[in-house]
Amino acid sequence: MEEGRLHSARHTLLVFNCHEPWVYQLGVLGYGLDIIIGLAGRYTQMWDARMRPAPENCRFLTLAEALHSKTHYYCIITHNIKDLLDVRERAEPRLLVVHSTLEGRVEEEKSGVSAEEMKQMLHKYVELTNCHVVATSATKGESWGFTEDIVTFGIDARQYLPYSGEEPCGIRVCNFINSRRRILLWDFYQEAFAGIPMRLVGHNPGMAGVAAADSWDHLKRILRSYRFYVHTAEPKLEAGYNMASIEAMAAGLPVLGNLHPTSPVKHGVSGFLSDDPSELGRYAQMLVDDRRLARLMGQKARKTAIECFPMSKFRESFLRSIETSRRKWQNRPG
Repeated sequence: MEEGRLHSARHTLLVFNCHEPWVYQLGVLGYGLDIIIGLAGRYTQMWDARMRPAPENCRFLTLAEALHSKTHYYCIITHNIKDLLDVRERAEPRLLVVHSTLEGRVEEEKSGVSAEEMKQMLHKYVELTNCHVVATSATKGESWGFTEDIVTFGIDARQYLPYSGEEPCGIRVCNFINSRRRILLWDFYQEAFAGIPMRLVGHNPGMAGVAAADSWDHLKRILRSYRFYVHTAEPKLEAGYNMASIEAMAAGLPVLGNLHPTSPVKHGVSGFLSDDPSELGRYAQMLVDDRRLARLMGQKARKTAIECFPMSKFRESFLRSIETSRRKWQNRPG
């Protein structure tokens, strides 16, 4: 297994690879990163460099290597109960990151376990292990009953290219659409944008003509050239934004979507929101026809991304979360 670069930081975190764009941002914390790859159930056994390059000061290792590592980890970052169970024999503080709503997880997994059973199971295990829980949005934290610590992801808008918008077309970035159709309001999306030129980008096996970007740099080049971005989500199952939609805003694209209570989009200013598919389609056509309007609204969207999702805020908040996890671990019974 690749040993990667030597850690120069004073402390090292152990993190399960789950969602490369989210894990990548941990590089701003200033710690070394041991990233566990080769996990069962993932579409790739390696780090997907098409989504993000490897974070600075990281190395990749298998779960077996991590469990036998001589490194004393400053904190172990997990994403689900299985991760927590996998590291139960290690004696370091652990932190659980909630990336989805409870209802969305049940919808996507279709495991037969009810939402209430899943919730109780997680709360019981968190209590037993003195694990600290961080939710990536208030919507997700509230659905699981963990509202103590909400840390949204961060975006560095300086890393995105100046907007050009020469393609009279909308764009959406999304993986595994077919297993998330209800979560993404896919029927509504298809009705609203029928007849509107749209490009889908992402890992979606079985969807003809849809492919992931070759790299993060490639994705940035793609984003800058389109008129608008689309994010639709069922409010009971998903937040009104995700990392891809905020990336698009940072790249200067206005965002179109349904009327979601947690959407950061201001209707008529940084994008358009409507629960009427015909109306949303008319807004889309307006931006396809008017590059100047798309640019002006995209400037407002970029301002929102900079003000509401700064990387500095993520860094400060998540460093505090790690210290909270360490205090809880030190104060555990026995």
